[in-house]
Amino acid sequence: MVNIVWLLMILLGFLAAALFGELEAASQAALDGAKYAVELCIGLLGIYALWLGLMKVAEKSGLVEAISRKMRRLMALLFPTVPSGHPAMGAMTMNIIANMLGLGNAATPLGIKAIHELQSINRDKETATHDMCMFLIINTSSVQLIPTTVIALRSAAGSLNPGEIIGTALIATTCSTLVGIVAAKIFRRYHP
Repeated sequence: MVNIVWLLMILLGFLAAALFGELEAASQAALDGAKYAVELCIGLLGIYALWLGLMKVAEKSGLVEAISRKMRRLMALLFPTVPSGHPAMGAMTMNIIANMLGLGNAATPLGIKAIHELQSINRDKETATHDMCMFLIINTSSVQLIPTTVIALRSAAGSLNPGEIIGTALIATTCSTLVGIVAAKIFRRYHP
């Protein structure tokens, strides 16, 4: 369905450009946009490669387990039915840390692994557990200490101070995460 919507938008855009005699400008804008997208992806590739590599080193060196132990109480409070030491805890912890560092795209594989691990202990394979829902809420709202991707995008766009977004991003994401957690805990009581 989304593909049809995009196709219609593109066709209507070119039709409007042809009707108003701006077909050449529309074609040039499409080419410029494609060029900018490639430049942006290459620019972000280095940041993601660095952080994904660091996350893999942290996992192999035991740092993930150490961080998971430090966060065990908080994680047990947020995810009460996940057994202590289960691989889902490590994957969820690393996903949360990656999101806190503003590495949403780098956190995605960790989030998929976490959901896969949570599904392995799910008794009803057709229904998401409360812990799965809580994880998705935290993953989606995610507190961002350092919004790396936004800073990189602002820098690529020529911002004079790309890091000035840190304070407002921290406040907004903290509020959204707290509201999400409270809502999930309230709904959990009404739907056991």
